Amino acid sequence: MSPRRYASPLRKAEAARTRAAILDAAAELFSRDGYAATTMKGIAATAGVSVQSVHLAGSKSVLLVSAFERAVRGDEGEAEGLDALPVGETLDRFDVDEAMRVWLDGVTEAHRRSAGLARAMAIAGETDAVAAAALADLDARRRRDVRAASTWLVTRGLLGEADLDEVTDELGYLIGPETYAFFVTRSGWSVTRYRSWIERTLRDLLARRAEDVPVA
Repeated sequence: MSPRRYASPLRKAEAARTRAAILDAAAELFSRDGYAATTMKGIAATAGVSVQSVHLAGSKSVLLVSAFERAVRGDEGEAEGLDALPVGETLDRFDVDEAMRVWLDGVTEAHRRSAGLARAMAIAGETDAVAAAALADLDARRRRDVRAASTWLVTRGLLGEADLDEVTDELGYLIGPETYAFFVTRSGWSVTRYRSWIERTLRDLLARRAEDVPVA
């Protein structure tokens, strides 16, 4: 019995390496070729594993969702460190300028890692129930995080409480994947230029609110 007990951690480590290789391959192919053109056989060949191993790791849509979560969060959604904290608690660890930098850096990096997969997710979500459910969950989480960030702005005196709902909508659009895709993927902006733009736009938004300038 002892050899089996010693072998168990080795098997788990090997299974983890295999899954990581499969998700890396899936992310590469979904981003490059799109959802429809990516096949389980292609994922297997790119990962250097058997087709059976790929099927055991999940269906095509499950692999897409897992690869996307891994790209956004770094480890299939099980975030660690600061990312494991609610947005408000994360931002409370810094002064205003540093908090804004940390938050927007994180948003930009998540988009950079996941932009190609986001396109594949949007297409898959039109016909696949698993992808559609994942997108709905992602939208709900993003909305929750953006509202938490907006609430934090209120607590820091940068935003009036009456503006909370509208600013949450504006921030959701500002940092959303569609906005990143428009500027970086379609318009050819560098990631650095996009990052500077979202901070400048956010600061302009807060300044406008502080001056109580009516929205046209």
